[in-house]
Amino acid sequence: MKKHQGEHPRMGATDVCPFVPVASVSMEDCVKIAEALGKRVAEEFRIPVYLYEEAAREEKRKNLANIRKGEYEGLQKKIRDPEWKPDFGEPVFNEKSGATVIGAREFLIAYNVNLNTKDSKLANMIAKNVRESGKPKRDDDGNIVKDENGEIVRIPGKLKAVRGIGWYVDEYGCAQVSINLTNYHITPLHIVFEEVRKEARKLGLGVTGSELVGLIPEEALIEAGKFYLKKQGISMGVPKREIIHTAVKSLGLSDVTKFNPEEKVIEYRINKESDRLVDYTLLEFAEELSSNSPAPGGGSVAAIAGALSAALTAMVGNLTYGKKKYQNNWDKAEEISEKAQDLKQELLSLACEDTKAFNQLMKSFRMKKETEEQKQKRREAIREATKLATEIPLTVMEKSLTIMELALKIAKIGNLNAISDAGVAGEMALASCRSASLNVKINIPSLKDEKFARDAGIKQDDILKRIESLYIKLTSIVEEKL
Repeated sequence: MKKHQGEHPRMGATDVCPFVPVASVSMEDCVKIAEALGKRVAEEFRIPVYLYEEAAREEKRKNLANIRKGEYEGLQKKIRDPEWKPDFGEPVFNEKSGATVIGAREFLIAYNVNLNTKDSKLANMIAKNVRESGKPKRDDDGNIVKDENGEIVRIPGKLKAVRGIGWYVDEYGCAQVSINLTNYHITPLHIVFEEVRKEARKLGLGVTGSELVGLIPEEALIEAGKFYLKKQGISMGVPKREIIHTAVKSLGLSDVTKFNPEEKVIEYRINKESDRLVDYTLLEFAEELSSNSPAPGGGSVAAIAGALSAALTAMVGNLTYGKKKYQNNWDKAEEISEKAQDLKQELLSLACEDTKAFNQLMKSFRMKKETEEQKQKRREAIREATKLATEIPLTVMEKSLTIMELALKIAKIGNLNAISDAGVAGEMALASCRSASLNVKINIPSLKDEKFARDAGIKQDDILKRIESLYIKLTSIVEEKL
């Protein structure tokens, strides 16, 4: 670190290590991990550690910039100040490694907006107007104004949870407003893009597109896509790939480098599996289903039937939205389509989960049973696997019931030319529910938890009664309109 130089602020060889909840983990989990790592780094490597963001133990340490202030060069003096005693480790300067900041935070999106100019000063002006920290206040003579404590008085920028600077990128031949979105739930990606565009227009500039550095959560792109679909007067109840395509095009994410969602969306990167059921073609799925392998089987077919029902329901909603004859029901149709699209995705995931659950059950049956301890572990594994193999089709039943409710609603208000599709959606929802019910029934006798088995049976019977009642209403409407 004594020899290190560079433009980016830093205070240590490993300057900052954030833990970010992406999937199947909470912020609280990330805080615990950050604390455990901080303790270990301090003890094993004698590197002072500060906790930041959600892991911070005092307010002023939440902001990484506050902890970094003075950087490596000022650390030797800063670490001796009782106010800046490390959270882990002794307040002793580590000349070789400096200090490390560890914490838990929301996903940070590194995002650059491209301008039709090479002037980095103009880009910086825009950055100062949109970023949360804003810019220093100046008096009539252009001097920076300071308060009674000698601190610079700042004019806040427009957007919360946004940091930004302007620079010129020789490789692209344009200036960029370089932005960090520290919490895209507070300020979404598309709002940043639109605000930069507004500020650029004030300076006579244009925005040519934008660039994503690193990865992005799917949710951020979905929000952006829906924002632009709404502006275009198009239903937001379309498939995810269309929503994301709209976001990519509207934000100009392929302006300077090609944007591939499969590579840039974090969920798609971490969920890549070599043999996911939903990635099969129809032919591949049918071939696999017809083999002598017991999975995928009826449970996956039940979930896929539900997914197809949801897809048809969304289609009828989208064929209704935008048609002048049905204008009074556009909002309802769009809402139905959006809900159906979500259910479609959930059921496709359940088709995979059902196969995994069956394989897990088979694996538990194959566990060793030579010693009493092994027998006990095997019994527990079988019990839990059987529960899971029952819960998944029960969930499929619940979701197919919800789809039937949506199919009934769209049959009442939807495009008359697609009424047969609403009817088919109902048929598939009922088939999904009844099929999933068979998978619940076959597992109930094997359940050792009597209360769980009893509750599952009651729930199953209730759902079947409700969906069959809705099916009668739906078919009556469809037949009448046909």
